Amino acid sequence: MKIWTERPSRTDVEAVVGRYFSLLRAGKIPEAEQLVDHSSVRHVLKSLWAGSVGAGDEADEAGCSLAADEGERDLSWLRELDLGGFHWGHTGSHVYVEIIYRAEIIEVSLGFWVKPTDAGWVVAGPSTLW
Repeated sequence: MKIWTERPSRTDVEAVVGRYFSLLRAGKIPEAEQLVDHSSVRHVLKSLWAGSVGAGDEADEAGCSLAADEGERDLSWLRELDLGGFHWGHTGSHVYVEIIYRAEIIEVSLGFWVKPTDAGWVVAGPSTLW
């Protein structure tokens, strides 16, 4: 996990988020988790699936759940996602990034925040925002 002795700049945070997303897209989940003070990657994958690939499913809730489980086993669909715009909160501590699937911004965004720890400053997250 990247630790800064001083509060990181927006550019630094955006670089970490970009690297995190690149690793996630490549299916390198453990490496992505190590870049940030991470929350549940399973929740992130399910939300990204539901907001992109699963959004077109006309299946019932049980069928969609089965498809989401398949999406966790075969991560090839992640390669169809891209980062969109970064949107910073007024305090500069929180940023959310839009996610693009097949040239369309989806309903799910990933949220990250900068937080102090005993060792220094880290990027935490992601949360999923609908």
